[in-house]
Amino acid sequence: METFTSDPQDTGRPLIQQASPVTDEQLQDAIRTVLKAIGEEPSREGLVDTPDRIVRMWRELFRGYDPTQKPKITTFENDAHNTEMVFDTGDFYSMCEHHCMPFFGQYYFAYIPQDDGRILGISKIARVVGYCSARLQLQERLAHDIIEMLSDALDNQVQGFAIVLKGMHTCKTMRGVKNKGNMCVSYFTGVFRTNPSLREEFYHLINMQ
Repeated sequence: METFTSDPQDTGRPLIQQASPVTDEQLQDAIRTVLKAIGEEPSREGLVDTPDRIVRMWRELFRGYDPTQKPKITTFENDAHNTEMVFDTGDFYSMCEHHCMPFFGQYYFAYIPQDDGRILGISKIARVVGYCSARLQLQERLAHDIIEMLSDALDNQVQGFAIVLKGMHTCKTMRGVKNKGNMCVSYFTGVFRTNPSLREEFYHLINMQ
């Protein structure tokens, strides 16, 4: 996954330059207010640097709002005229928009290129997953965002996409019902939507992992 290093001295700039006029100093003051509201003392030794740490963490966790950090998606001509299923899997980490708590898990992705189209650089899939995850999200929307970005990179010239996200939501595990917050979302386009045997093959690959 791409990493983007911010200048620790640049505390006057917005958290996400293209998205917000709020400065780091203003954010830190707001965090101190929240700490007071929950009964803490922001000036005590263990918390004095916490507002700065949180702001720097947010800059990384929410980089998906910053278009300058959008990953460059490398594609290649399909010289071999490959029309077989391409499968990839990995981890994702995101933040639920309802309670601003983490949800995370594994993604399972596949696509079938066009005979005369282009193919994805396999490492770019993980970069897109990471970028789309770095926002306040819904798991259902995250699946759509990932496929939409990858489809755009291929000029929508692809036979079909498939993705499954298996996530654990801490907003259900740590609060409320305090039960296992497991959730599974699937999204299919093109031939994966219309051909049950391709979906079966895709699920078989998932079960092999």
